[in-house]
Amino acid sequence: MTKDNNLTEGNIFEALIKLALPIIGTAFVQMSYNLMDMFWLGRVGSKAVAASGTAGFFTWLAMAFIIIPKIGAEVGVSQSIGKGDSQAAKDYIKHAIQLTIIFAIIYGCSLLIFRHDLISFFDLENSVTEMAISYLTIIAIGIIFFFINPIFTAIFNGYGDSKTPFIINVVGLIVNIVLDPIMIFGMGSMPELGIKGAAIATIIAQFIVTMLFVYKIRMHKELFSISNLISFPKKEYLKKILNLGLPAGLQSGSFTIFSILIAKIIAKWGATPIAVQKIGSQIEAISWMSANGFATALSAFVGQNYGAKKWDRIHKGYYAALKIVGGIGIFATILLIFGARPIFSSFVPNEKETIEYGVVYLQILGLSQLFMVLEIATAGAFNGLGKTIPPSIVGIIFTGLRVPAALILSSESLLGLNGVWWSISMSSILKGIVLTIWFWFFSKKLFANQK
Repeated sequence: MTKDNNLTEGNIFEALIKLALPIIGTAFVQMSYNLMDMFWLGRVGSKAVAASGTAGFFTWLAMAFIIIPKIGAEVGVSQSIGKGDSQAAKDYIKHAIQLTIIFAIIYGCSLLIFRHDLISFFDLENSVTEMAISYLTIIAIGIIFFFINPIFTAIFNGYGDSKTPFIINVVGLIVNIVLDPIMIFGMGSMPELGIKGAAIATIIAQFIVTMLFVYKIRMHKELFSISNLISFPKKEYLKKILNLGLPAGLQSGSFTIFSILIAKIIAKWGATPIAVQKIGSQIEAISWMSANGFATALSAFVGQNYGAKKWDRIHKGYYAALKIVGGIGIFATILLIFGARPIFSSFVPNEKETIEYGVVYLQILGLSQLFMVLEIATAGAFNGLGKTIPPSIVGIIFTGLRVPAALILSSESLLGLNGVWWSISMSSILKGIVLTIWFWFFSKKLFANQK
C-alpha cells in the first residue's frame, strides 16, 4: 500500500476530503448520464422523460444485485489492505467480479424476457409504454457494463484510490454528452432515434468505461490477474461477500420495489407527475450523491482502520464526516426550497404544469435533506465495520412505510399528490434520526470493549 492509499495514518479530515471528492465527482458523473438523457429527452417531451424514468426503475432495481459484490469488494479490500494482506484483497476482487458477471447475465436475460410485463405494470398510455419498452430492451442488452463498472469503482475506492474511477467515468460522460444529441435528434447520415438513441448512447459510453477499467486494473498486479479471475471460486470468500453485501442488496431491492409501488400510486395522476419525480430525484441527488461520496470514503477509511485496529481514529473519522455531510444537507435544503423554480424549469422550460408540480416536489423534499445525508454517512460507517445489517433494517422498515403513508396522505380528503411527496420526506427524516442514534450506541459499546 502506498502512502497515498494509506488511510490509517495522517490527518483524518484531509484523508476523508481527499478520498471523498473524487468519489463524489464519480457519482455526479454517473448521475449526469441520466441528466443528459433527461435534458435532451425533455426537448422531445415529458412523455419521453416519463418513459425513460419508468424503464429506469429496472436499472435502479439492478443495484440490488450490484451492491452485493460492490459492498463485498469495498469492505473486503479496505479491511485486507488495513491488515496488510494483499492476497486476501486479490481474492475479494476475484470473487466480486465473478459474482457480478453471473448476476448481470441472469438479470439482463430476465429483463429481455419479461420487458413487456414489467412496463405494463405501470398502466401508462400506449405511446409511453412503447417508448419505455424500447428503452429497456436496449439497456438490457448492455446491462453487463452497468453491473461491472460500479464493482471496478468499488475496488479502487477500497484500495484508497478514488481518482482513477473519477477520471475514467469522466471520459464516459464526455462520450455520452457528445453522442446523446446526435443519437436522439440525428445528424447528417445518422437518423433520428429518439428515446432509443438515448439508450444506445449510454450503452456505448458505459462500454468504453469498462474497457478503460480493464486496462487500468491490469496494471495493478497486487490487486488483479487474469489467471486469478478465471480460477474456480472459493466458498469461504463467496460466503464473506454475501454476508457483507446481502443485507445492503435487500435494502436496495426493497427500496426500488417500494419506489415502483409509489410510482404506481403517482401514475393515477398521469405521466406528468412521473416525469416530475424522475427529474426531481435527479436534482435532489445534489445532496445524496455528495453524502454517498463521503459515506463510501468513510467506509474505506473505517475499513482500513478497523483492519489496523485503530479504534480512536475510527471514532474521530465518523464525527468528522458527520460535520461535513451536515453542511451539505443544510446547503441542499436552502437550495431546493428557495431555488426550486429556476432549477426545475431548466429541464422542462416549456411545460408550465410540470414546473409547478416540480417546484412543490423540491420544496417538500428539501426539508429532509439534513436527515437523509446523516443516514447515508452513518450507513457508510456501519459498512466499514462490516456491520451491514443495521442500515438495512432501518432502510427497509422506514422506506416500506412510505407506501401506506402515501396511500393515506394522497387521498382527496387530505393532501392529494403532495401527500406522496410528504411520505417520502418524512421517512427520510425518521431514517436519519434512528440510524444515527443506533450507531452512537453501537460504537460506544464496540469501542469500550476494545479498550
